[in-house]
Amino acid sequence: MTSSRTSAADPAAAIRVEGLTKRYGRRTAVDDLSFTVRPGTVTGFFGPNGAGKTTALKAVVGLARPTAGVAFVRGTPVTALRPDARLLGVHIEPCGAHPGRTGRAHLRSLAALAGLPRRRVSEVLGLVGLEDAAARRVGKYSMGMRQRLGLAAALLGDPEILVLDEPVNGLDPQGIRWLRTLLRERAAQGGTVLLSSHMLGEAARTVDDVVVIDRGRLVHQGAMADLERTGESLEDVFFARTGAAGSGGTGGAGR
Repeated sequence: MTSSRTSAADPAAAIRVEGLTKRYGRRTAVDDLSFTVRPGTVTGFFGPNGAGKTTALKAVVGLARPTAGVAFVRGTPVTALRPDARLLGVHIEPCGAHPGRTGRAHLRSLAALAGLPRRRVSEVLGLVGLEDAAARRVGKYSMGMRQRLGLAAALLGDPEILVLDEPVNGLDPQGIRWLRTLLRERAAQGGTVLLSSHMLGEAARTVDDVVVIDRGRLVHQGAMADLERTGESLEDVFFARTGAAGSGGTGGAGR
């Protein structure tokens, strides 16, 4: 296992998680978890079903209050951050749109709340390929279209950092390729992406760095390039470091 605990004020870290623990009654969902996300990279966050991935991501972006530990974004505790769509874009779980509203109306309300120009709505609708569906009610959207709408909401502020939970769920092969290209382009331009996924083969083509957790604990952190040099695949590391082997595969989002 690779893990380090250095200063939270380290300016080189886009996201730093230190000793994060989240308990629900007697159940510990995340257990003393620490990891770092470098700026200008796509970091994959992996674990079996029930490993605590979604819980950890919610704590990282301030949607869940940890029992212990702290998450820093650009050196500032997330609990001290003011909402800023230009700093942090988040897509975790459903898109959150009312089924009776159109996709465009949903994004316009979010843009207004974030103080963003209205023109940005049309820009992100084009970016995610929903221009033709913008006037349709979200209740008529397919799962893949809802996923694209959630991604559009995360991208509204053109944020420095994106945190995405299972963003390829519901996307067809064309959509998966589009998303991979989008995320790689953002990283190439200096943006940062932290994403969870259970599609290990696809993720291996997308991510620069790898964080693997099991039962809420860090079991591996390192660079994809290091794995490639040793001849290991992401699947090799995943199954060797977790209890997922024989559990029915890696489908589904670990909570």
